[in-house]
Amino acid sequence: MIAHVAGPVAAVAPEGAVIDVGGIGLLVQCTPGTLARLRLGEQARVATSLVVREDSLTLYGFASEDERNTFELLQTASGVGPRLAQAMLAVLTPDALRRAVAAEDLATLTSVPGIGRKGAQRIVLELAGRLGAPGELPGSAPAAGGASAVAAAWRDQVRAGLVSLGWQAREADQAIAAVEPELTAAPDRADQSDVDVAIALRAALRVLGRS
Repeated sequence: MIAHVAGPVAAVAPEGAVIDVGGIGLLVQCTPGTLARLRLGEQARVATSLVVREDSLTLYGFASEDERNTFELLQTASGVGPRLAQAMLAVLTPDALRRAVAAEDLATLTSVPGIGRKGAQRIVLELAGRLGAPGELPGSAPAAGGASAVAAAWRDQVRAGLVSLGWQAREADQAIAAVEPELTAAPDRADQSDVDVAIALRAALRVLGRS
């Protein structure tokens, strides 16, 4: 197993990033929240999970070992493949997933694109007690470099993330407009463009899940 990759970021796209490791560019499929922490040309360390298929080798990247471990556990549930597990972590943090499974919170689980009520029930049944209690498995410090994302262009990053998850650009723009006042209204916020992209993405997905 390739547990992590580290090196300068050679390219960033909505669906993944290329990290230069010893002169070899490794394509790593990442959630939008992880991608938001990567900066072109800067050093990054990303926790990874290698998914081997008959016709492909796909490397998935995460901001912490906790996310990576949760990604692998999610795939032990029936009907949950790597793409759906990645989508779950794009919408919910590992702790939020642990809370949802422990509380049998089907509404939270079905907020993930691709999970219906029956799928959510199956996930709860098969993963109950296996993901751990909220806060039990603390994630490592963000692996993808730096503090929370400084997003002068956070709207563009969130929009790209939503589109990569299958939403139409118009729907993404409407969701961003709906959550922007809440994200930028904090009285102690010195710079209203300084928004954590991962938090913004999850807020937008909650809006889209209700629509």
